[in-house]
Amino acid sequence: MPTFASFDGLRLNYTVWEGDGAHHPVLLQHGFAADTNANWISTGVVAALRAAGLTVISLDARGHGRSEKPHDEAAYTGDSMARDISALLDELALDEVSLVGYSMGAIIALSSTASDKRIRRLATGGVGSGIVDFGGVDLRVVKPAEIASALLAEDPSTVPPSGVPFRLLADATGGDRQALAAAALASDSQEGSLNLSAIGVPTLVLAGDQDLLAAEPERLAAAIAGARLVRIPGDHMTAVMSPAFSEALVAFLTAPQPR
Repeated sequence: MPTFASFDGLRLNYTVWEGDGAHHPVLLQHGFAADTNANWISTGVVAALRAAGLTVISLDARGHGRSEKPHDEAAYTGDSMARDISALLDELALDEVSLVGYSMGAIIALSSTASDKRIRRLATGGVGSGIVDFGGVDLRVVKPAEIASALLAEDPSTVPPSGVPFRLLADATGGDRQALAAAALASDSQEGSLNLSAIGVPTLVLAGDQDLLAAEPERLAAAIAGARLVRIPGDHMTAVMSPAFSEALVAFLTAPQPR
């Protein structure tokens, strides 16, 4: 698996599947405590995009997957993960891409699209009005400190209920729980920093109809000029597995680019 040095020297892992070149390459950014395999390969998303002839690129975020995993909270502060997206575009010498993000990856993707003009289409999944109201994770459902507490708990039986899904996912993917806790705590200081009005590219908002972390997705779509909403069957963990998710994504990414 190839790696590259990001803006601060941290080595990050990425994967490329070459397509037919008929459309912009698609860059995928996974969710918190997941990785390329858990979020995109095992769910069938990569297979669906490749079947449509798209070149697919997936980045393991810092602290996740095969990328380096610092335990220092400072490594995750500010717009570091959005800057990692731009650094990868530099590494691959890409001038135009479509960007797809799920959950944490959607927050990263929104920030990246607002600041990097090379991103020509955007699709988000697993987020909703929490973006509008808090600029990140929906704090009405779970707080970053609760996620960190769940990850660092020595006794899994003491994990706060709101943090259980994140602890289970981290354990299932073999994640570095200290690195993930540092990333969660760093995100707590970044809430409210997204500038949705700066996003001017075609945007698709995908949201599971039972996903508590993507509640009121119509409010997110309304906050982004021209964005379109598609509801998908499932909750936060299962919506991305639905064939409807991949079908909507392929249709959006292969549609003619508006002039």
